[in-house]
Amino acid sequence: MGEAIGHECGVAIVRLKRPLAYYQATHGSALWGLRKLYLLMEKQRNRGQDGAGIAVLRLDAPYGQPYLARHREGGASSLDRLWQHIYDELARALRQPGVAAGDPAALKQAFAFCGEVYLGHLRYGTHGGYGVENCHPFIRASNWPSRTLCLAGNFNLTNTDEIFRMLVELGQHPIGRADTATVLEKIGHFLDVANEAIVRKAEAEELKGEALRQAIAEQLDLAKVLRRAARSWDGGYCLVGLVGHGAAFALRDPHGIRPGYWYEDEEAVVVASERAAIVTCFAAEPAAVRELSPGHALIIDHQGRAREHEILAPGVKRSCSFERIYFSRGNDPDIYRERKALGRELVPMLLAALEHDLERAVISYIPNTAEAAWHGLLEGLAEWVAEWQEQRIRELLARGQLTDEALRRILRVRARIEKAAHKDAKLRTFITGEHDRGDLVGHVYDITPGILRPGVDTIVAIDDSIVRGTTLRQSILGMLARLKPRRIVILSSAPQIRYPDCYGIDMSELGKFVAFEAAVSLLRERGQAGLLEEVLVACRRDEDGAVNHVKRIYEPFSEAEISARIAELVRPAQWEGELTIIFQSVAGLHRALPQHRGDWYFTGDYPTPGGVRICHRAFVNYMERRAGRAYEAAG
Repeated sequence: MGEAIGHECGVAIVRLKRPLAYYQATHGSALWGLRKLYLLMEKQRNRGQDGAGIAVLRLDAPYGQPYLARHREGGASSLDRLWQHIYDELARALRQPGVAAGDPAALKQAFAFCGEVYLGHLRYGTHGGYGVENCHPFIRASNWPSRTLCLAGNFNLTNTDEIFRMLVELGQHPIGRADTATVLEKIGHFLDVANEAIVRKAEAEELKGEALRQAIAEQLDLAKVLRRAARSWDGGYCLVGLVGHGAAFALRDPHGIRPGYWYEDEEAVVVASERAAIVTCFAAEPAAVRELSPGHALIIDHQGRAREHEILAPGVKRSCSFERIYFSRGNDPDIYRERKALGRELVPMLLAALEHDLERAVISYIPNTAEAAWHGLLEGLAEWVAEWQEQRIRELLARGQLTDEALRRILRVRARIEKAAHKDAKLRTFITGEHDRGDLVGHVYDITPGILRPGVDTIVAIDDSIVRGTTLRQSILGMLARLKPRRIVILSSAPQIRYPDCYGIDMSELGKFVAFEAAVSLLRERGQAGLLEEVLVACRRDEDGAVNHVKRIYEPFSEAEISARIAELVRPAQWEGELTIIFQSVAGLHRALPQHRGDWYFTGDYPTPGGVRICHRAFVNYMERRAGRAYEAAG
């Protein structure tokens, strides 16, 4: 992506199924589970820039000893500092008398992060602040292990105010309105209720001590707790949690908006946000890694038995397509194929724009995540060339005009491939003030001189998506213009981003979307600015989110008209050549990603009423010139 947008959070669980002594004997370390958690988090590092945290449950901890350990780090390099802290703690534990790395029992006693159930979180903040106190996992502590709840997630809820009021009506005094805090307290409340019911029954049976503890562990119905807690939630989420007596869970929203995968073998049960991370870290076959079903929770009980339970009735599956286009690592085989398919879908539109003249076009891409789409584009162009060559040869043969020279000319036609742009990953634009930051942004990309004929050739560059257009304006187009092409064609493997996301991606301010900017400028130019006020009134009146009134902003214009206006808005002032911007169609998106049809940021068709309400709030904020995320009013 030429311009980065906020990633989603990442989650991980590793639940060991054997005693620690088994991992010492089989893998040479009682810390096998901790190391696997480390790998899972490192392989999902792309999902967290603001913070990282882990929690570890130690089963059968002696009375008087802590059974749950947690550490969190916030800010830049948080994951590195997190693991440095863990290994510093390990070094201190190993210096204690009688503690050795090869002695699982002693190591577990001395080292708080040696246990059987591990939870990890990588945070990209779309809600609340950025200090360590805002980093996951969160803990609702109790002296009763079966009431102690540790929670982390990749999610945003759109109705946190409503949930906050529910907690107040339950008699609580919740601290803070952020979605994580309200979810923690909502689950915690019903966890308390479930525990109290079991305790009352146990008292009648005169159970005490360890017998009472075992009765709670056996009878606690986590699925029922989650059903009661989640029935009022509106949003996208993949939540993971630990309960102090040894259980763990992962819960996915009914539309499958946020991703979640799990895997089980004879040694562990594993959960992660990305399938590729599990495949890599556990040498698993991709087909063995299961997608967590929408509306379901994977519940791992206190004995390590794992099973999916339906928590909420699944809706129409609307998995986030941006996961496939951009966020998730591209080494997942399905994601790689899908990104290539996105590139192939652009072939007809590109050929039409080039008037089928490939001989004067150089095909490139904007690093780094557009590379797979570029390969798909090239494959599609190669297929078209092969078909054209066959047809042209047949035509000349039929007319008796196929000379050796004509054949050579036909066979020379192919897509010209070059790497025009190189991203300077080391350049940091934050080292200077806002006034002269634009000059640095212009140098984020370098070019390869001499790859085309100045004034003759067209440079084609594919990007995975265009959100704000800022990097196009300030860097990419100016850089490509220095090659002196006759024409620049920019391809976006994603459709026009027109609407805010409220389910986990930090894409929430309408005024920052170049497609929205283009539509508004066209309305003003054509004397239709009154429509903005009409939509504002409708958005303020609509409380149920049944109709997305912001769609009316785009209705007067075709996709081609908006694309043409975007090209005008991002055109470098110093360049007089022709500029064309081509976006993926929504139909092409669905063909390329048939199993991931979450498209609300392109179409405005939100899977939940809360999404429409947030979209309306974002438009009101734009009209009232209020900056900030539309869903932060709740937290």
